[in-house]
Amino acid sequence: MQNPRQIAFLALREVHRRGAFADAALDRAFSNSQLNDLDRRLVTELVYGSVRRMRSIDFIIDKLATKKSSQQPPELRTILHLGLYQLEYLNQIPPSAAVNTTVQLAKENGFSGLSSFVNGLLRQYIRLTDNNLNPLTVTNYKSTVERLGILHSFPEWLVKLWIEQIGETETEQLCEWFNQSPTIHLRINPLKSSIAQIEAAFKAHNISTSRIPNLPQALRLNGSIGAIQNLPGYSEGWWTIQDSSAQLVTHLLAPQPGETMIDACAAPGGKTTHSAELMQDEGTIYACDKTASRLKKLKENADRLQMKSIKIHTGDSRHFPEFVNLADRVLLDAPCSGLGTLHRRADARWHHTLENIQQQSQLQSELLANAATFVKCGGVLVYATCTIHPLENETVIRSFLDSNPHWQIEPPTIDLPVQPSPEGWVKVWPHRHHMDGFFMVRLKHLKNQ
Repeated sequence: MQNPRQIAFLALREVHRRGAFADAALDRAFSNSQLNDLDRRLVTELVYGSVRRMRSIDFIIDKLATKKSSQQPPELRTILHLGLYQLEYLNQIPPSAAVNTTVQLAKENGFSGLSSFVNGLLRQYIRLTDNNLNPLTVTNYKSTVERLGILHSFPEWLVKLWIEQIGETETEQLCEWFNQSPTIHLRINPLKSSIAQIEAAFKAHNISTSRIPNLPQALRLNGSIGAIQNLPGYSEGWWTIQDSSAQLVTHLLAPQPGETMIDACAAPGGKTTHSAELMQDEGTIYACDKTASRLKKLKENADRLQMKSIKIHTGDSRHFPEFVNLADRVLLDAPCSGLGTLHRRADARWHHTLENIQQQSQLQSELLANAATFVKCGGVLVYATCTIHPLENETVIRSFLDSNPHWQIEPPTIDLPVQPSPEGWVKVWPHRHHMDGFFMVRLKHLKNQ
């Protein structure tokens, strides 16, 4: 019988020692193990949770141990993370089990001599929390930014940015949202099925679903669902997984049957295939991406959904002169920091800095300037990102419009689950709208300019 906590430790060791992404480390750990579904869920929770809550857990270690967390042997620190994560955040695990299994981990991974230290630190933490003296909540923090950063485990530059945009109260709500496990949304393929048919099929499998207002193809799955590919309708192409925010982007673009469309950064293809559905698979969609492996995934998705209108185009969309003035509609779902999807990417909050976001902003501006040349006179371009950082969104659009007087924002005319801004763009805040954080704007090429 394989030990799920040992497997979680091995994955976390790879994250901390080699800087691996948590999802990749988890995939590798699972490929070398044979766990049942329950144990796989525990490993996933321990790995993602420990990475997500790293700053909070390090703070607890700093308060309780003689040596700061950064001075602990790296693998011992990882073991302490696993123990403290269970004690602080997993109510379903008895404290005694969390302590005993963590002490055992220490013994089995070269820290037998420090197992009493591990035992003592975890039991000290239990005594403090039993007496309402949890270090996370009783500390007098120097500022609101520090309090929210440590309590909810985010870097302070990010907390400060959000407070500037939405204030302290909403920033705390946003932090809490990003620390929840993500929900799964489906997009129904109306060419193969209907929302009522899929609701009935899921109900027959005792899976609860709920609809999303003003998004006719969206279904949210509630509760535990097991393996995606085993769900009813998957192999028949009745639906695909896509968050409601991402579905909103394609509805804003509103491609029509018979048109020519270019998806400038298409892989893995959620919005490409959604466009094909809205076009009733009639017309031509050029799906571009510079990463061949990601385009392979797009083709697999298109094949499963039985799409015929999609043409794969490998390469950097900044270097496609053959597309100039070709398209009725262009979608630029620009590569971005992903700061609107931090609940889905446990370690993303630790990988970004203001400097690399400024670099992203420069790339986004280049991609937008070039994608705009693909649009016919009078055509439409939608710019979208899954980030809520102004440098990657509002700043890019304002700069583009300043340099291109023959373009203007075309505010949405359809009913949306999110109110557009006075400027005409749509910004989805996860804690307000209960979907991934997104930015999207529809731009119109003016005729006779």
